[in-house]
Amino acid sequence: MNMNTNSNTYTIIYTTVIVTLVAAVLAFVSQSLKSRQEANEKADTISQMMTAAQFATKADLQKMGNTAVLAKYADEIAQAFTVGADGKKISDLDLSKVYSPKDLKKQNYNIKGGSNAEIPVFIFKNGVTVVPVYGAGLWGPVWGYIAFEPSSNTIKGAYFDHESETAGLGAKIKDDPEFQAEFNGEQADFTTANVFDIVKGGAPKNADGSSVIDNKIDAITGATMTSNGLDAAIDTWLGAYSAYFKGIAANKTEEE
Repeated sequence: MNMNTNSNTYTIIYTTVIVTLVAAVLAFVSQSLKSRQEANEKADTISQMMTAAQFATKADLQKMGNTAVLAKYADEIAQAFTVGADGKKISDLDLSKVYSPKDLKKQNYNIKGGSNAEIPVFIFKNGVTVVPVYGAGLWGPVWGYIAFEPSSNTIKGAYFDHESETAGLGAKIKDDPEFQAEFNGEQADFTTANVFDIVKGGAPKNADGSSVIDNKIDAITGATMTSNGLDAAIDTWLGAYSAYFKGIAANKTEEE
């Protein structure tokens, strides 16, 4: 029996078949690419952590490719675990596990909501400790990693990223190496609510260009909301790590 191609029934059947076929193709493509996307995300997160820890620049790590980055991370990482608000270790993490922005977002809710946050600590074989930060910028989330010198509150390096900050302004938290380099050698003050400040108008400087106050750096000119958002993210997350870092300082004093 021939179906009338001009009928409503034919149109409905034809449309349904086409939609079903397109959906099936898209689902297949999405599933096929999922593992590659996850590998890219993992390698990018590790690259951010290792950039903060000063193993290499983000650009150099990207040139290495995912496999080489993962291998280098496996060679350099020593410990990974979670801690609570009391600074005490909760559980070990698989050394191959990293915290993506989605994972950080969940813990950010827990930290700000007073729930039982389990926040990650990554310690490399050279003693450098890396912890994440996460918060809200002007147009979307901002996040990053701050690395500390062994058993110290001195910052070794930092790397930040964003979802949709303004190019040439807020996006400089990622794109401007000079902004990230301002963190190098500064100190986090874990005894105050303002653990680290990004200061609008410029942090006071010594004649040699170093900060007069060790836990303050200059905000990005023209990017007040992004700078404020990153500042709040750093204070919120480093504040959550305060008990952990205070414990390290106390142990170091006892050993000395």
